[in-house]
Amino acid sequence: MTLRLALTPGEPAGIGPDLLIQSVQSGSKYELTAYADADMLRRRAALLGLPLRLREPCIPSQPLLPGELAVVPVSLARAEIPGELDPANAQYVLDCLDAALDACNTGQSAAMVTGPVQKSVINAAGIAFTGHTEYLAAKTATKRVVMMLASADLRVALATTHLPLRDVAATITKELLTEVIDVIYRELTQRFGITEPRLLVCGLNPHAGEAGHLGREEIDIIAPVIEQMRQRGHDLLGPLPADTLFTPKYLRDADAVLAMYHDQGLPVLKYQGFGRAANITLGLPIVRTSVDHGTALDLAASGRADGGSLEVALNVAAHMAAAISPTKTAIQP
Repeated sequence: MTLRLALTPGEPAGIGPDLLIQSVQSGSKYELTAYADADMLRRRAALLGLPLRLREPCIPSQPLLPGELAVVPVSLARAEIPGELDPANAQYVLDCLDAALDACNTGQSAAMVTGPVQKSVINAAGIAFTGHTEYLAAKTATKRVVMMLASADLRVALATTHLPLRDVAATITKELLTEVIDVIYRELTQRFGITEPRLLVCGLNPHAGEAGHLGREEIDIIAPVIEQMRQRGHDLLGPLPADTLFTPKYLRDADAVLAMYHDQGLPVLKYQGFGRAANITLGLPIVRTSVDHGTALDLAASGRADGGSLEVALNVAAHMAAAISPTKTAIQP
């Protein structure tokens, strides 16, 4: 019996299709099911010079043979050109996401793994889109989701995600941080099997505000929330200056780090484990992971795209899905 994972290749002109095709060349112990344009996958496999046999998902789900991929067809508006963005295909990217999400919501797939999208071309098509995290939250009517990137040695969650830097301070409130920390603790416990998670919390300002001389967000917002969470039995340390938090002294005993904004925490993780990390959306009613990189248009169809992050994302998704339902190893349509 086999775990079925729903995959979306993301931007059709980027490396997402390459990674998907490369990932099945040795087969898979999961039934990887692509929600994508079948002809696009065949075209890309031909350009890569790789074998690809497409089949329907099996009932019950079955592992993949080498070069085999299950597919649920979603049609492109216009044939893709590797490396060249086309706004005509922006809606296709979202259609793939919607179809994979529906498969997870209806129990046809155990988890969803997404390839990289190009936000700019989706917006150029007149569609408001800030990222997978926000899109899936809206689609599932989830009030609070948390973006977390995880490698083998480090997990970094974000209090805010895709915001201009000038908006970050006003967005960080006691209510926001309380909800974010609640989600992190619940997910680390239920989906990662960590019984007593320890969380390190970054300050917002340099030197964590320097006792109020460089900003009062730590004193007025972050520290009170940390104290409140400690009273509820959570293990938190902070607010700590971000420039010293990411050192072995603190990280060796931590299960995750909460950064206040995107570029406070993610550059550290990507330097430490780029291409070997997964992007995880915490708080959704489904399991969703993704790669830790972008569309790399210049590498599309070249055969030089590194599939390491997709492999991590697949394995993390399977682990999280099994943690939710450890006795459910196969997903029935």
